[in-house]
Amino acid sequence: MSKDIRIQRLSGEALVQYIPELARLRIEVFRDFPYLYDGDYEYEKKYLQTYINCPESVIVLAFDGDAIIGASTAIPLKYETAEVKKPFIENGYNPDQVFYCGESVLNKAYRGLGIGVKFFEQREAHAEDLGGFKHITFCCVERPADHPRRPADYVPLDAFWNKRGYVKHPELQTTYSWKDLDEAFETPKPMTFWLKEEHA
Repeated sequence: MSKDIRIQRLSGEALVQYIPELARLRIEVFRDFPYLYDGDYEYEKKYLQTYINCPESVIVLAFDGDAIIGASTAIPLKYETAEVKKPFIENGYNPDQVFYCGESVLNKAYRGLGIGVKFFEQREAHAEDLGGFKHITFCCVERPADHPRRPADYVPLDAFWNKRGYVKHPELQTTYSWKDLDEAFETPKPMTFWLKEEHA
């Protein structure tokens, strides 16, 4: 990584000043496949408020100088919504023992520099600092292989996630609803969770 790029872990009220930049970055990055998210700034502010309100949450920020070029969120699963907790409860997991990584967003110009690895390392370190977790998880959207907006050169991140120790669990699924770029209203999207043993 460039010597000008720094990674910083923040929680709670320390995040307030960065909300506008974080919302802008999420909307920008999630427009791309596979999310195709038609972003809404007011929704983003409300979403990010969850992390400000929870003292055990974390957002890892990547800076180039003073500019935010990436961000990654995480929070204990017990503070998440019912739709996120439901598949774990139904499959016998204790939500109190699961740490949930929300998402990572990174400006395209800075990809391939190892920042994504740093995001996982910092979120896992935060879970370790909090203690009491048996599993770390995240979820990703499932899009059909023949999706009309799938780029010809699209490469899923499965290999990267496997290398970080995460395993896909098809039995752990939920749905999130958002409005795709070519949709008039929100539709439900299938999401599959990946798990890593905290002390594997």
